[in-house]
Amino acid sequence: MESFLITTAGEKSTNLHTWALFIGGISALIALLLSTLLILQHLRAYNNPAEQKWIVGVLFMVPVYASESVLSLWYPRFSMECDILRNCYEAFALYSFGNYLVACLGGEDRTIEYLKSQSSKELNAPLLNQNKKNVVGHPFPLNLIIRPWDLGQEFYRVSKFGIVQYMILKAFCAFLALVLQLCGIYGDGEFKWYYGYPYITIVLNFSQMWALYCLVQFYAVTHEELQSIRPLAKFISFKAIVFATWWQGVAIAIICSSSFLAGAQPNGQKFQSGLQDFLICIENHTG
Repeated sequence: MESFLITTAGEKSTNLHTWALFIGGISALIALLLSTLLILQHLRAYNNPAEQKWIVGVLFMVPVYASESVLSLWYPRFSMECDILRNCYEAFALYSFGNYLVACLGGEDRTIEYLKSQSSKELNAPLLNQNKKNVVGHPFPLNLIIRPWDLGQEFYRVSKFGIVQYMILKAFCAFLALVLQLCGIYGDGEFKWYYGYPYITIVLNFSQMWALYCLVQFYAVTHEELQSIRPLAKFISFKAIVFATWWQGVAIAIICSSSFLAGAQPNGQKFQSGLQDFLICIENHTG
């Protein structure tokens, strides 16, 4: 009787994986075709390299995410390697998005000049200090530990570093996770003190939140100058792709490691990574 139940559970798990692979594969293929078409359109009309090279870099997120998610879903034993490559490109895509905004402002020198010019105007952006026109303030409780940033070169330098630090840490933590996995002490999705996963998650969480905060600050100051490219739609879309995907993976790990589901998930870690890969395939299609 026990062997029959195990066999039945295994068959259900196999059928679930087959359907997930089929639906995820179709969604990823559609996303791959549409994104490739959009990339080719930009390359055919490559008349503004300063901006379009960063656009192409961001657009490549879709085929990278789609192909690696399908590969990981198809061959779960490669999920760790696919996740590392995906994380590395995600960091580069964030860097590309920041540089795209700077390119739309006319480059670094022009951006710094624009920021300096704003110091003499009354700005209505929600994160700006209303008492001093030439600084960018911080909301509570950050204003207790971080001094206001001077508009101009300092603000640009801090904002850029906020994005770059995430790119560096994301890539470093991806390779660190691989080393820990080879040593058997990574524990992907396991929130236990003797595994490396929770510590890397905490570090990346703070790094990501700081990068997002710097990006929001930069958008708050420059959104009027970037109206021609509809920055709000692009800003929200990019945040949804990069940051929501990260939190989605963390949420899945927390739910699957909870006492409620700890003994109910089929194939343990494979279920967690497979669910994340499947959702990314669907999100690439719907996005």
